Amino acid sequence: MNEKYEAVIGLEVHAQLSTETKIFCGCTTKFGNPPNTNVCPVCLGHPGVLPVLNKKVVEYSVLLGLATDCEINEKSIFARKNYFYPDLPKGYQISQYEEPICEHGKIVVTTKDGVTKNIGITRIHMEEDAGKSIHDRGYDTCVDLNRTGTPLVEIVSEPDIRSAEEAYLYLTKLKQIVTYLEICDGNMEEGSLRCDANVSVRLRGEEKFGTKTEVKNMNSFRNVERAIDFEINRQIELIEDGGKVVQQTLLWDADLNEAFPMRSKEEAHDYRYFPDPDLMPVVVDEAWKEKIRSSMPELAETKQKKYIEDYKLPEYDAGVLTATRDLAEYFENVITVTDDYKSASNWVMGDISKVINEEKITAIDFPISPKNIGKLINLINNKTISNAIAKDVFPEMLKENKDPEVIIKEKNLVQITDTSAIEEIVDKIIDANEKQVQQFLDGKEKVLGFFVGQVMRESKGKANPEIVNKLLREKLEARR
Repeated sequence: MNEKYEAVIGLEVHAQLSTETKIFCGCTTKFGNPPNTNVCPVCLGHPGVLPVLNKKVVEYSVLLGLATDCEINEKSIFARKNYFYPDLPKGYQISQYEEPICEHGKIVVTTKDGVTKNIGITRIHMEEDAGKSIHDRGYDTCVDLNRTGTPLVEIVSEPDIRSAEEAYLYLTKLKQIVTYLEICDGNMEEGSLRCDANVSVRLRGEEKFGTKTEVKNMNSFRNVERAIDFEINRQIELIEDGGKVVQQTLLWDADLNEAFPMRSKEEAHDYRYFPDPDLMPVVVDEAWKEKIRSSMPELAETKQKKYIEDYKLPEYDAGVLTATRDLAEYFENVITVTDDYKSASNWVMGDISKVINEEKITAIDFPISPKNIGKLINLINNKTISNAIAKDVFPEMLKENKDPEVIIKEKNLVQITDTSAIEEIVDKIIDANEKQVQQFLDGKEKVLGFFVGQVMRESKGKANPEIVNKLLREKLEARR
């Protein structure tokens, strides 16, 4: 980005709430059902029907507001947002406008340079989702109304974001919060988390905002980052060439890495909001708010602090382990069995995360129980097996969630700690490698590693490495 300019970015994020039923009717919110089967007269907007608010939607909205330091308004009002589109059967969307349920919050992000920044949240409000228009079937537009009436919260940020990186970090943190709270699965590809970006640029030091554009159709956090970078650079180049930025909506094309105009300001909707006459104001008194607060789980930041202060883990480990609630809970279940926190962290971040990422599963679906991983760590620490043997036992545990002690006995993998048995192997290896013995005696310390490797191979990895190292050094030094 040209250093003469700075970007001003605000994000509007829609999070689909993980309720079993829709916001104003009893239809299921299950994803993937055949088109137009999750519907009823209420969500289809038939004449004479009345909406009934889903209490769980209010509780989830308040929970998110509390997690993002918002003010929870005691009274909030639903409004009708009027526009006409094929996937909106009523001709209006029930949303909130002037009196939302949550306001004036923040999300804290830390950049790769270690800079901590508060990004303000203007408002969080409840609304119903529209349906889905499908344009890629090779014939006229099709409409699937299954999604109509699915509960959403819209999270509107302040224009505090100054780079695509900050936008990415904000979204990542927001996804982490909603998934920790278990109010949204955060799946952008399925549309349960959707983001629009308002982007403008101005000369560095200016206070007045530039003309903004809105970028839509971004289905991953990386696409949001790329689209914002593209739009910032496009606006700067336009201004530098003597042109003017036009207020318009742009659609991001991930295949081409470009954004294309969808509509200009003149075509934008006038939504003609007015209070919905069929819905009473939502009242969240102090008692209800505190009851919802008491149900809030421990969030990532609290866990990170605990891992660093109580478990003495590095900051990096704490960040990786708390990236998702599932992974953090898996780690915490491992350390109910072992008190070797660092080894537990290494296994979860290493071998376990590798399988989770390769298989595209969550820690919940990982086939080895935390209890058995804890047992495996204890078997290494009490010298029953070596680290090398543990790496062989782990794949066997993956095949079948079997107690590692059973696998070790079945495969005769118990570590050899009998000094005399190891000494026989050490003598054999030394006698067979006179050239390397001489190299050691000539001062090449690294040759010791060769001997260790040979002894471990001869013992099929079962010799105790500490005893092997001690005996090798003693016997090699004795030849001086």
